[in-house]
Amino acid sequence: MKSNRLLERYGPRRPGRRWLAMLPLLAGLAAGPAHAAEQGFLETIKHHSILASTVPSNGDQNPYAVFVAPVSAGVIQKDDVLVDNFNDRNNLQGLGTTIVIYRPSTKKLSQLVAIPRNLAGCPGGVGLTTAMAMLKTGWVIVGSLPSTDGTTATKGQGCLIVVSPTGAVAGVISGPNINGPWGNMAVIDNGATATLFISNTGFDVGAPEEESPIVNKATVLRMELSISGDKPPVVTNQTVIASGLGQQADKDVFIIGPTGLALGAGGVLYLSDALGNRIAAIPNAATRKDSAGTGETITKDGYLRRPLAMTTAPNGHLIVANGLNGQAVEIDPVSHTQLYARWIDPNKAQSPPGSGDLFGIAMTPAGDGFYYVEDEVNMLMLAH
Repeated sequence: MKSNRLLERYGPRRPGRRWLAMLPLLAGLAAGPAHAAEQGFLETIKHHSILASTVPSNGDQNPYAVFVAPVSAGVIQKDDVLVDNFNDRNNLQGLGTTIVIYRPSTKKLSQLVAIPRNLAGCPGGVGLTTAMAMLKTGWVIVGSLPSTDGTTATKGQGCLIVVSPTGAVAGVISGPNINGPWGNMAVIDNGATATLFISNTGFDVGAPEEESPIVNKATVLRMELSISGDKPPVVTNQTVIASGLGQQADKDVFIIGPTGLALGAGGVLYLSDALGNRIAAIPNAATRKDSAGTGETITKDGYLRRPLAMTTAPNGHLIVANGLNGQAVEIDPVSHTQLYARWIDPNKAQSPPGSGDLFGIAMTPAGDGFYYVEDEVNMLMLAH
């Protein structure tokens, strides 16, 4: 998402833990007093643990996607945590090519794949984004929004890349509906069929300027897949279900656009609109045959500070990572209420603390916490 501004501070060592001791105090300061009688999911979070560095042997940086494996397949075990990297070893954005695996049972990190930079069929090359999912059939699908110089001046159209659970590149999905697949995917997985929801932020975005124009062309694409035997997934249908969303080139964070996607009750898809600083709802997401435009705003501003990745807690509430501070925000999508904001990265090396550090987020299999990444120190974290 940005340059690693703490390399000089920490060098090759793991970051110190002194700032973690601030979490309970800072978390309490952000809680909403109007909802003191109601216990939300974030109120149950008491600890924040460093799990592992996400930097693989080739030096890739800037962890983006976080996805928990739903099954054991190939070299992946059920409940492993998959993380990909957006930057290369020189910290250039849009050039990361690696997916790593963190295994909670052994607390070890391994590499699933280093995808070739110039992958045939993927326009512009490879720069892995937060658009990543693993299916019940074992296939991993990951988005690419590539660059050759670390900026959108050389941005390619990108693609979706299909990776086997043994780490082999098995195929590429591209076309006019895919341009800069960016945000964390929402998935409906029935085994032999699956539906992916993918945000695209690359349409007509040019080189970054001091104040780049907002281009209202970002979309959410519903992609339906068929999986037969051990063959890679085949696309059977594509429908744009949201459109006209804001996207913007940025010198520091590469691109800003719709990032978080999470499915809710009643077939609704929730979307974090970063530039609109809001959470929107797309009704009948799995069945609709047209675009819902920019969707219905369910909450805006308040605790939100450029909402990015998003997941659904066991109580049905949305947990959203802020891009402009180190807080996670809990939202009741039924009442359209923002319940709490809690500090999960109060790193004062940024202003505000934790600004630009958070990106991917995923619930633990037990539902008692969530994994997230702090990309300023290239670490996988656990809130529990």
